[in-house]
Amino acid sequence: MTDVVIGERDVEVTLRPTARLLTCPCGKRQPSVYDRRRRRWRHLDLGVKRLWLVNEIRRLNCPDCGVITEAVPWARPGSRFTRDFEDMVLWLAQRSDRTTVSTLMRCAWESVTAIINRGVAELLDKRRLQTLYRIGVDEICYRHPHRYLTIIGDHDTGTVVNIRPGRSEQSLTDFYTAQPDSMLKQIQAVSMDVSKPYIGATRSKVPEAIICFDGFHIMRWINRALDAVFSEAAAGPDKVHMSSAQWRTTRWALRTGENRLTDTKRELVNQIAKQNRRVGRAWALKEQARDLYRYDHQPGVARALLKAWITAAKRCRIPAFVALGKRLAVYFDGILAAIELGISNALAESINAKIRLINARGYGHHTAETLTSMIYLCLGGLQVKLPTRT
Repeated sequence: MTDVVIGERDVEVTLRPTARLLTCPCGKRQPSVYDRRRRRWRHLDLGVKRLWLVNEIRRLNCPDCGVITEAVPWARPGSRFTRDFEDMVLWLAQRSDRTTVSTLMRCAWESVTAIINRGVAELLDKRRLQTLYRIGVDEICYRHPHRYLTIIGDHDTGTVVNIRPGRSEQSLTDFYTAQPDSMLKQIQAVSMDVSKPYIGATRSKVPEAIICFDGFHIMRWINRALDAVFSEAAAGPDKVHMSSAQWRTTRWALRTGENRLTDTKRELVNQIAKQNRRVGRAWALKEQARDLYRYDHQPGVARALLKAWITAAKRCRIPAFVALGKRLAVYFDGILAAIELGISNALAESINAKIRLINARGYGHHTAETLTSMIYLCLGGLQVKLPTRT
């Protein structure tokens, strides 16, 4: 430090370099100086005054990179902010929206975006893809109309490992293609919704991986079929006579798991099951399907139970469940794998819920790139340390 200038709103601290060898951002060191330029970096505020570090930064002629500015220990390459300032911004951005961060740190909104992009590029662990063996894939709509991102999560760490634009087969194919063969061979299971584009990409690029269809979506199909049967009972020729309040309560009681029914709701379910056998049979099939996911099964038992359920659905003479039984038979292997391995897409769904919160917190994002950086920052497992903590 050679000089300190205290102004009305700013404090400038002039630094003098002591190292004779210049360090290129690529790591190589050079003894000769190409030229010098005065530059200053914004540091953490000194009370109510903005603090600036000033230095005559040198440029060197690197044989690999060409003429480039030397690397300095207090700032990231290409940044006009110190590392401490940027780390503070990153820590705040993980917990708040960018407008709030820019107001608190007294910098431009665009500067916060640039700091996030630089921080993610540096802190995102490149090794996160080397230990994948169970991944979850899902899409999320981040902007209307129909702007999607494909999110790939790690079941072990619960973090986002990759993000691709779109929700097509090419989106997931690009992720698989970018990985080395050694990493693809490690992937044992891929959980997803029953999405034909993702199924095609996985079977094409990772044929040895086991595809697991999310049990939540299978149960959603079953509940929709149950709702169709219930609607027929409410409006068909064999209409069950109940008050409007009882109909509403019964509808939710039928969707509720048998083990979580109150005495009142259980009585309503038993009442409608006695008055309309189709509703009773549909509800019993729904509960049998729930039991497939609720309990651990011995090897081979889950396969037999799932086959028996599909057969029962096809033979129940309830059109909605007959069609559903045929549909589940098409996706039999993926449904069975999810039951036997105990894998669901709950991780991807929880990640999507957090992404929606991030998007709403920032009142939307203009581009997929800015949202992608925020997702990596908040959900990518980045460890940002506060500069005030050592």
